Amino acid sequence: MNSDNRRAAVRSVAAYVLLVAGALLTVAPLVLSALTAVKTPGQFASESALTPPHPVTLDNFRTVLDQGLGRAVAVTALMTVCITCGQLLTSILAAYAFARTRFPGRDLLFWVYLGTMMVPSAVTLIPLYLMFAKLGWLNSFWALVLPFMFGSPYAIFLLRQYFRAIPVELIDAARMDGATTLDILVHVVVPMSKPILATLTVITLVSQWNSFMWPLVAASGPKWQVLTVATANMQTQYNSQWTLIMAATTLAIAPLVVLFVVFQRQVLRSIAWTGLK
Repeated sequence: MNSDNRRAAVRSVAAYVLLVAGALLTVAPLVLSALTAVKTPGQFASESALTPPHPVTLDNFRTVLDQGLGRAVAVTALMTVCITCGQLLTSILAAYAFARTRFPGRDLLFWVYLGTMMVPSAVTLIPLYLMFAKLGWLNSFWALVLPFMFGSPYAIFLLRQYFRAIPVELIDAARMDGATTLDILVHVVVPMSKPILATLTVITLVSQWNSFMWPLVAASGPKWQVLTVATANMQTQYNSQWTLIMAATTLAIAPLVVLFVVFQRQVLRSIAWTGLK
C-alpha cells in the first residue's frame, strides 16, 4: 500500500470513528432514559445506570399516564396533526404562487415574508397573547393551533425552491391539455414533490411536538396542557423520582423516533435530490 492509499485509509477510519462517537453521544441519553423508565426505584438507586433492568416494569408508565400525561399526549398529538396539515396545505399554495405564477410585487412580497424568519419568536409572544386574550380564546385548543396553521416562512422558501426546479415543460404540457392551475398543482407538482413534503412533514411534526413556550403561555390550565409542559411540571412534582421522570420523557421521545424510522427513506431521498440539483 503506497503512502497516498495509507493516508486515505487513515482518513476514512478517522471519519468513521468520529461518526460512531457522535452517534453514541446522540443515542446514549435516549437509551439511558428508556432503561431508567423500566426500572423500579430500588433498582435505580442500587444499580448502575447501564445495568439492564431485571425484571422490566411498566409501573412508571402507568403512574405518569394516570397523573394526566395520557391526556397531554392526546392534546399534543391533535395539536401537532392540525398544525402540520394546515402548514403543509397553506405552504404548498403560497410556494406555488411564488414559484410559478406572476403578479405585481411577487418577489418583493416573498423576500419581505421571508424576512420574518429573522424575528425571534419571543418578540411576537406578548402581541399574540394580548390578541388571544382580547378574543377570549386563551386556555383553548384554538389558542394552541391558530397562530401556526397558516404556513411558515421556512416551509414556503423550501417548497418554492423545489417547485422552481420542476421542469416547466411538464407544467406547460399539462396546461395545454386543459388543466387548471389547481389541477397542475394537485396532479403534477405535488406528486413530484413527495420527498420534500415528507421532509417538511417530519420537521413540522417534530417542532410542534416539542413546542413549549407558546403552549405554556396560551394554555396554562390542565385541560389543554401539552406534553412538554406536562413533563416539565412532573419534573417539579416528582423531584427525586427519576424513574417516573424518565418514563414521562421516554413517552415524549418515542413517537419522534418512530416518526423518523417511518420517514427516513423519504428524508434521505430529498437530501440526495437537493444535493444533486
